[in-house]
Amino acid sequence: MMQHIITKKVTPGEKLPSENALADKYQVPRTTVRNALKKLEERGVIYSKQGKGRYLKGKSRQIQLHLTGKTSFTDKMKQSGYDMVTQNIYCGKITYDADICQLLHMGEGGSVYKIGRLRYINNEPIAIHYSFVNDLRFPSIAEEGPTIKSMFSYYRQHGYNEFASNKSLLSTTFPTHEEQQLLSCGSLVPLIVVESDCIDVESEEVLEHTKILYRSDKFKYDITMDKS
Repeated sequence: MMQHIITKKVTPGEKLPSENALADKYQVPRTTVRNALKKLEERGVIYSKQGKGRYLKGKSRQIQLHLTGKTSFTDKMKQSGYDMVTQNIYCGKITYDADICQLLHMGEGGSVYKIGRLRYINNEPIAIHYSFVNDLRFPSIAEEGPTIKSMFSYYRQHGYNEFASNKSLLSTTFPTHEEQQLLSCGSLVPLIVVESDCIDVESEEVLEHTKILYRSDKFKYDITMDKS
């Protein structure tokens, strides 16, 4: 079936044959066909219409994204002319995490707050951004956190104006059930995970640790060093 899709013997929007027709064609049990179709749907290749059948998805335009540089995600998308909307989805104190505390250079006392934002482009969810900050540095984060849509804008309001990152780590994962719901994707659509630190250039102090989950099928990733 994938070979038919790759060789364009099935076109985007075209209805696929029924489970019975596919079972007869490939001489396999209907349960085998159903499992194959389920995997294709989880991978985001096809979609279902209740009571009508399954259809091949069209190939969406991929967004080019620089994974390096000093510019925020919001600014990168605006500079590229994309219609982007951000929804704040979470603000809360996390349980003690030694790794994050070390990354934030936290000493005695203080708590880590996690701020979550869901990014939409053209009304489609494409990324989840999590920021981890020290409440000793930002004492009002518990109250202000639920309204934050851009961390860079928030930092500028608190007197920080120029930002840098000392390193970025790239990995892949598959979405949890909650992430599938937020990103409207299947369980087999890989996510690109980018973790980095945001540093205030003037003081060289760490403002936050960032973890971003990108839908791998929605982006083209540019890893060229960008000085902007």
